[in-house]
Formats: sequence, structure tokens, C-alpha cells
Amino acid sequence: MTGSPIGLVINPVAGLGGRVGLKGSDGDDVQRRALALGAVPEALRRATLTLRQLDGAELLTVAGPMGEDAVRAAGLPARVVHRPPAGAATGAADTRAAVRALVAAGAGLLLFCGGDGTARDVLDALGPSPGVPVLGIPAGVKMHSAVFALHPRAAAEVATAWARGAVRLDSAEVVDRDETALRAGLLSARLYGRLTVPVLPARVQQRKTGSGGPGPSTVAGIAAGLAARVDGDGLLLLGPGSTTHAVATALGATGTSLTGVDLLRLRPGRPPLVQLRDARADQLGDLPSTPWIVLSPIGGQGFLLGRGNQQLTPALLRAVGRDRLLVLATEAKLAALAGRPLLLDTGDPELDDALSGHVRVITGHRSSAVYRLTS
Repeated sequence: MTGSPIGLVINPVAGLGGRVGLKGSDGDDVQRRALALGAVPEALRRATLTLRQLDGAELLTVAGPMGEDAVRAAGLPARVVHRPPAGAATGAADTRAAVRALVAAGAGLLLFCGGDGTARDVLDALGPSPGVPVLGIPAGVKMHSAVFALHPRAAAEVATAWARGAVRLDSAEVVDRDETALRAGLLSARLYGRLTVPVLPARVQQRKTGSGGPGPSTVAGIAAGLAARVDGDGLLLLGPGSTTHAVATALGATGTSLTGVDLLRLRPGRPPLVQLRDARADQLGDLPSTPWIVLSPIGGQGFLLGRGNQQLTPALLRAVGRDRLLVLATEAKLAALAGRPLLLDTGDPELDDALSGHVRVITGHRSSAVYRLTS
């Protein structure tokens, strides 16, 4: 055992914009809009999932929703070492102050629950040469940084292994995207620095890697392969990403979103019609017929569900069923995973387990690959 306590800090509004299609949760205006659209905070629940499976370490935390509430919900004892100002909404400055207080109190590992913006706040608090390892419990919308566990259960596994001295430490990149540009359909990412992360094989995510997008001939082949799989009419839910966007364009659909979830109606002999662009979860809950869900994994990471497409809720995924989940990827994107599986983090561990297995990936016209899908 390391003997050092684990510090916990939660960004209570992390991921607030995901289900309602806002592509992030940065900024008071975005958070107010998300709440007005019916968004429900998820960070406390996801942190509690981790804490309920955490074993073998003392916990230090922050008062109220920034940590203490989740510790109490998990039925664990904790020592509160920092109290943010009462009555005010928490922000980046509160996260930075909490991180410094946890480190000063002796935390040997810092668990933070949030997204890429929270990772940036942690980096800012620790400085350019962080001496304390950190691990993110993923609760944001994007999470392209390499400092997060694959999902809350994996975070518990890594933290428990750290407490037992059974992990190695490595340097991992903190990356964030410009959310304003993202909402305008533009992809603009920046490397902010590096943090030290405990690494347990297949439990900590990779950094997202970009690409120039698939070439025209590859896109045409994948589009033909997709058309051969779906019915001549009906509904199609198209996930975000350059591959799905390019394929939709090749099928003749106009006005699809590069960074959101779109609802398309298939029409025999004619291009698909975009019925909803940047759809919210509540808009997808009562569709007139069962749609196909078309997704492409995130480059470098391999995430299929749970990163940037939280509008596809566990309830919707259960209603649609595994057989109507279609995966598109170029052979180059699959090769870049170097044998690592495609990943799930729907927010529902039982659903992740039910969806796990092998899935056929459409890689071209009359070409596909069978690939492992797991949480």
C-alpha cells in the first residue's frame, strides 16, 4: 500500500451540455441554457460509481457537490479539507483552489471528475511540473485528453491498483477543444500540457488523434456498404465525426452536422433528408419507427459511444437494439488502434456489458472487418 490518501474533486456541471446537444459545458451561459433544456448533472453519479468500487485508500475531498456529496452517497468516510464559498456556483477558480488544498493536505493521487476543461483546471493548479499523479473520472462531453480512465469502473480499478503500489506512472497529454468553434462545426484543438497519470493496461484512454479524413474513393465505398445494409426507407441516426459526415454527403444528404447527432429519413431512390440537425436526447425519445444508429469510432481512442454522442441515451440504445447499430471506419483508422478494441462508456455499466462482443465494421463496398467492442 502507498499509505497516501486519495484526493477527490468533482466539477458538478461537467457534461451538462452533452445530452442536450450543446457539445460542451464551458461557460455560465451554456450551463444555464443546458439546464433550461432539461439537462441533468451527471458528474456526481459517475463519481459515485467509481467510489463504490474503490478499495484500500483514505479519501480527502471537498465540501458539498465538489466531492463530499458523492463520498456520502457511496457510503464511504472522508475527510473534508476544503470548503468553496457558500451559495455560489462553482467554477474553474474553485476547482483550482480545491486541487491545491487537496495536495497541501497530503493527497498522493488526485482523482478528478469532469472533462477536458476540468483537466485544464487541474493542470493550471498543479503547475508546469506536477509532482502528484492524477486520474480523470470521465464525466464531460468530449474528453480527448489522455488523463482519463475508460469509464468510472476503470477509474476505481486504476486508483485501487495505485493504492496497492501496482501501477506505473506515465506522462499524458491534456488537450481541449474550442467549444465556441465546435458549436460552429469547426474542429480546433490545442495541447495545453502534460500531467502524470497512473497507468493500468487497457483501463486508461488514449489521446484522440486527428486525421485528414477518408479519401473520396474510400468514402464512396463505405457509403455503398452502408446503403446495402439499411432498409430502403426508414430513419437513420448519424453520429458525429468526419467519417460519418463524409459518408452522409456521399449519400446525397445535405446539411448534416460534423459535430452533432443528426436524424435522417431514408427515401428510396432519393438522397436522405435531414429531419433533425444537432438533435437533443429528448427529441430522440419517441421516434415513429426504430432507427438505424450509424457511428464511427474516435481516431486513436476507439470510443464508439460515450464521447461526444451522449444524446444517444441508454434508453434509446436499448430500444434500438444491438442489431441496428452500424459501425463505419476506414481500414487505416482500425489499423491505427493497433489491436486495441472499440470502446463503450454509455453511462450504464449493464448496457455496456450487453453491447460488448464483436461487431462488424463497414470499411468499404462489400468489405468489412469483425472487431471487438468492449467497455
